[in-house]
Amino acid sequence: MAQARKKNIVIFASGSGSNAQRLMEYFEHHPEIQVAALFANNPKAYALKRAETFHVPALLFNREAFYTSDTVLEQVQTFEPDLIVLAGFLWLVPQNFLRAFPNKIINIHPALLPNYGGRGMHGLNVHTAVVTAGDKESGITIHHINEEYDQGEFILQERCPVHENDTPEDLAARILKLEHEHLPRVVERLLLEKL
Repeated sequence: MAQARKKNIVIFASGSGSNAQRLMEYFEHHPEIQVAALFANNPKAYALKRAETFHVPALLFNREAFYTSDTVLEQVQTFEPDLIVLAGFLWLVPQNFLRAFPNKIINIHPALLPNYGGRGMHGLNVHTAVVTAGDKESGITIHHINEEYDQGEFILQERCPVHENDTPEDLAARILKLEHEHLPRVVERLLLEKL
């Protein structure tokens, strides 16, 4: 009897790629799910090196290929993704992807949306805004994506305290732990519940 095909994850990343690495670690020996490829829009993205370490195909693309043609979409489709995970990916995903993968593209945001979302709200920008505002808690939001930054339907929110003397870097470290803990589990649940 033919063995069932593993579910495929395609990751999009723009920077360091620690969440991408966490996913690659988590699913490296998973019986039903694998990371099939990583796509990056930044030639300096450390995520590319992380993919190499895990022998995951890594592809680099530019703005023109992403927004003015189907080139990147067609490359992604060759990996037959069951889920696309934006892990620190900073560009808005174009309509051709939204049409090709309805409800199959998720993002992780390092704050409790709808607060601190939108264009330019990523990384330390988010944590600086939270600390400056004097908020008592922050967290992560894992959500489906749509045609607007950080506007898609929520899948999971997890919270953590913001301490009185926190720097944005302190908060970033606490948030990253939440991301690493919850993102792989959410991906696994979505794929095994058959999106």
